Amino acid sequence: MSTRESARDPASFTARVASLAWPIVVAQLAVIMNGVVDTMMTARYGAIDLAALGLGASVYISVFVGLSGVMQALSPTIGQLYGAKKFEAIGHQVRQGVWLALFLSVVGSALLLFPDPLLSIAQAPPQLDSKVREYLALLSLALPATLCFRVFAALNTAVSRPRIVMTIQVGTLVLLKLPLNALLIFGGFGLPALGTPGAAIATCIAAWTALLIGWQLAARGDAYRQFHVQSQHFEKPAWHTQLSLLKLGLPMGMSYLIEVTSFTFMALFIARMGSETLAAHQIAGNFGTVLYMLPLSIASATGVLVAQEIGAGRLAAARHAGDAGIRLGIIVAVSIGLLVYLTRSQIVALYTPDPQVAAIALPLFLFIAFYQFFDATQIGAAFVLRAYKVATIPTLMYAIGLWGVGLGGGYLLGFDLLGNTPEGLRGAAGFWLGNSVSLCLVSAALFWYLRRVQHIREIEA
Repeated sequence: MSTRESARDPASFTARVASLAWPIVVAQLAVIMNGVVDTMMTARYGAIDLAALGLGASVYISVFVGLSGVMQALSPTIGQLYGAKKFEAIGHQVRQGVWLALFLSVVGSALLLFPDPLLSIAQAPPQLDSKVREYLALLSLALPATLCFRVFAALNTAVSRPRIVMTIQVGTLVLLKLPLNALLIFGGFGLPALGTPGAAIATCIAAWTALLIGWQLAARGDAYRQFHVQSQHFEKPAWHTQLSLLKLGLPMGMSYLIEVTSFTFMALFIARMGSETLAAHQIAGNFGTVLYMLPLSIASATGVLVAQEIGAGRLAAARHAGDAGIRLGIIVAVSIGLLVYLTRSQIVALYTPDPQVAAIALPLFLFIAFYQFFDATQIGAAFVLRAYKVATIPTLMYAIGLWGVGLGGGYLLGFDLLGNTPEGLRGAAGFWLGNSVSLCLVSAALFWYLRRVQHIREIEA
């Protein structure tokens, strides 16, 4: 079998996706474990601080994910350049990506420092409000570092070198985040116990350390010289490149924002139901996010391979790569989802010793297990579409499905506005049911649209 034929073999693509995906999975899990560690440690510090973390994290994640989604435009752009072997052009995209990250940091930090529009929706009691504001103000200092690190991560992923990103993120989690969290949340060595704000300080220190390590490697490492990451002259913002990135990145960022805010606004509305219900939602949402990292990472790896094949002009191979990645994501997500449902009692016990919070959280894990198939399908299709640099129509699908059907339907069920919601679907469960149904609809729509785009591109070629 020739090399060209082997590249088009579906089994070969599955192996390539898996090889690229596993370090992305580990890196993504390291990132999300920051939130898991915050939740577990804060839960043992106090219920008020756990609720404050849930509310503050919902606001921060909405801002960060929306802005980092805009940064994701770098991945298919660099991937296509790498597939076309236009290595010198990659350095220009990386440097402009740094400028884009800095511009977005100004916007994001302002939103974190002045979160009143979002916090007013939650109608949180005063003891929560002050803690949340302090938490968000501290995280505004971490945001520039996390967004600039996204540039480094996008470069490495797009050129099939994700292991260095994995190493940095796992290292900062284990060596910095964990010990700093324990010290700053609970106090020690003469430092006071800070609770939720202590977790934010630990995040800030870890984020800036990861950025410094990553950019030292990019500037001095032999593996990056062919991409000309470090220019001999200061490079100003190139507005035509910025507009090109924004043209793709804004709808991508918006789709991320829609996806995350469908959960964020769930938390803000559920906050009206009391601290115990909000804490239970935080546990389920936090662990659901951990599971989401698996299909997300596989989808990211799939998008990279598809972009590289498109850049090389192999559109049939790009379609095979996309199919292999989506299929792998579904198998992994469904398998893990079922395992988590069977062990849900033990998982909840790791998060909280509070029996009331645990009783509310346990039923929510049914929804987590149910929507794994649809979640893996929609994120896989979305990333493949982004590899084709198609993002606007998928964003509209996300808006209608996740905001309209998911959040709107969940609001009707959760607050029993129609007066006929079964008792078991009132409260947090109603919001989770609405979200699950919306994922079913979005996955079907995105997969149909992906097939349409692939067909048109192959005919045009």
